[in-house]
Amino acid sequence: MSIRPPGPNGVPLFGNGQQFADDPFEFMTACADAYGDVVNFDLGPIPLYMLTNPRDINRVLVSEPQRFPKLDLGDDAIYDLLGDGLLLSEGETWQQQRELANPAFHGRRVRTLGDTMVNHTESMLTEWSDGDHRDIQIEMARLTVRIIVTAMLGTDIEEERIRTVQENLEPLGARFEPNAFRRLIPDWAPTAENREFRAAINELEAVIDDIIADRRGTGYTAGAETAVDADTDEPMDLLSLLLRAQDRGEQTDQQIRDEMMTMLLAGHDTTALTLTYTWYLLSQHPEVEQRMHAELDSVLGGDAPTASDARQLEYTERVLNEAMRLYPPVYTLFREATTDVKIGGYRIPAGSGLMLPQWVVHRSPRWYDNPKQFDPDRWKPERAADRPRFAFFPFGGGPRHCIGKQFSMLEAKLILGTVAQEYRLDYQGDALNLRGSLTMHPKEPVAMELESR
Repeated sequence: MSIRPPGPNGVPLFGNGQQFADDPFEFMTACADAYGDVVNFDLGPIPLYMLTNPRDINRVLVSEPQRFPKLDLGDDAIYDLLGDGLLLSEGETWQQQRELANPAFHGRRVRTLGDTMVNHTESMLTEWSDGDHRDIQIEMARLTVRIIVTAMLGTDIEEERIRTVQENLEPLGARFEPNAFRRLIPDWAPTAENREFRAAINELEAVIDDIIADRRGTGYTAGAETAVDADTDEPMDLLSLLLRAQDRGEQTDQQIRDEMMTMLLAGHDTTALTLTYTWYLLSQHPEVEQRMHAELDSVLGGDAPTASDARQLEYTERVLNEAMRLYPPVYTLFREATTDVKIGGYRIPAGSGLMLPQWVVHRSPRWYDNPKQFDPDRWKPERAADRPRFAFFPFGGGPRHCIGKQFSMLEAKLILGTVAQEYRLDYQGDALNLRGSLTMHPKEPVAMELESR
């Protein structure tokens, strides 16, 4: 048995960086097909091993998470953007921030946010008309920004601020697209990309500063109880929880800024992308769309959906799961091996990076029949029962699983239920082309024609 996992040959200095940058999705798939469960390739600056067996992914995320913390990719830009927020923090800092945030994401509170989600969606629909052409990715992002700001920052966001957020997402995303040459350019170098990235961060920080100032002005009830099971009518949005923690000396201005930036970006982007890909797939599969419409008509009867209704939308949930299987917004996770470890029969040296690619695992014929087919019924309990747990992990897993999973799934179901009762969305473009960044985005606008039902 070989000690070193197999993998593709690279070129001096750049390794496999250019192959990955050209098409990360095709590159990861080709590597898994050619080399198996554990693949070694070079994206620099440290050895990297891609794991595609759910058994090994379960070990890294769930069984032994303390041995496999988040990987520091050696790129200061991500820390400049998100700082020490929940997504990037480790150890005691992460544990403290997670415990502070838990009440805002508790299932009981999330269910109370259903009306907020539907109200914002209905407000969006007042701007839509039969025959309109809309970039559905932009529409979903505007909507989910509004919802996350209301639900987790405890205030409303003006249209001008939404435009500021959206205008600055492009330079942020561009900074994290795979680029074989970027490691040669220091972050402080005054390149056009670096200048645009810094300017975008400054613009977003100004939005967040305004929101925090607004929240302080409208009141967050200093000293209120913050436990999950607290019997209180006081605000339990995340920003209020953090501001009260600051009053107790447990948060700095910088920590609050980092959490708000993380929440603003991560809290809206992944759900907006999930919905974008769902609308695209529904438009390509009218038989699935018809079944979803039939369920919505039966359960909702033309009324606005509620959080209680969402529990009955079983087929709609299967549609969302299947969309996230084929088009996972978070398309790969990274971890670090802190000690020498044997995985899949191979030795992985301490300090190596581990790549856990949802894109590859979700589309593997080992775990899914006809894996490229859009088939929501594959999520029926009897068909999913024998599938390995980590054959599907759009929200990660283990202690670091996405804190917003319940929130995101409820939000997506209520938005689908509200919009799909009013409109069919007909995709007007060619097959989707994808680009990798922190999340997986369409390369071109996702143009939809609206058709009243």
